[in-house]
Amino acid sequence: MRLATFNVNGIGARLPRLLEWLEATRPDIVALQELKCEEHRFPADELAARGWHAAVCGERGFNGVAILARGPVEVVRRALPGDAGDRQARYLEADVAGLRFASIYLPNGNPVPGPKFDYKLGWMARLGAHAAALLAEEIPVVLAGDYNVCPTDLDVARPDQMAGDALCQPESRAAFRALVAQGWTEATRARFPEEVLYSYWDYQGGAWAKDWGLRIDFLLLSPAAADRMLDAGIDRDVRAREKASDHVPVWVDLR
Repeated sequence: MRLATFNVNGIGARLPRLLEWLEATRPDIVALQELKCEEHRFPADELAARGWHAAVCGERGFNGVAILARGPVEVVRRALPGDAGDRQARYLEADVAGLRFASIYLPNGNPVPGPKFDYKLGWMARLGAHAAALLAEEIPVVLAGDYNVCPTDLDVARPDQMAGDALCQPESRAAFRALVAQGWTEATRARFPEEVLYSYWDYQGGAWAKDWGLRIDFLLLSPAAADRMLDAGIDRDVRAREKASDHVPVWVDLR
């Protein structure tokens, strides 16, 4: 089965591109991020007409995550544990096709320093605690999404220009390394250990044409899921289409 993550940067504006990609690649489970809509405005009917089940955690004008699947999606959590006062729609977890699958939209954290960066680090600490609990269940788990972290300089086209950005701060990178070190496999890097790969290109400054990209979209596999991994990749060509998202889909194939 093919599992994917795709930050659509506004489901209303990108629905035609999303539907094209779904039809062309036929994934089985998809995590979406940055819907920028409330749940009642999510295009569930259009997707259902094409055979997709959907679970949605939306927010007006900002954030928002969803899970699409060919079969039933049984929601387990609609928020990341650890802060009952956090109302941002950034986490959705469900049981799908024998897997525990989560869609994650980790906070950007800019500017640095400041409350937004503090929120990012706090959110990452909460994610780490919950991820450890999921690993303890010894079930196949996939944590898919936009992590808003460039793990190393290999994942940044222009490290000097990004040195002050929240995505490349030592604290952000350390938190991501600590998460993976729990026992998760980051699918794309496991498949391509040394290659320069990106999943995001800004709309500004001709970033796409100049290939000034970032790799910030990941699928983390628990050991029980990683044992089933066959292949992984990034659908880079999606970024070249008209009215495309600034992110592209990232995927993994499991037995």
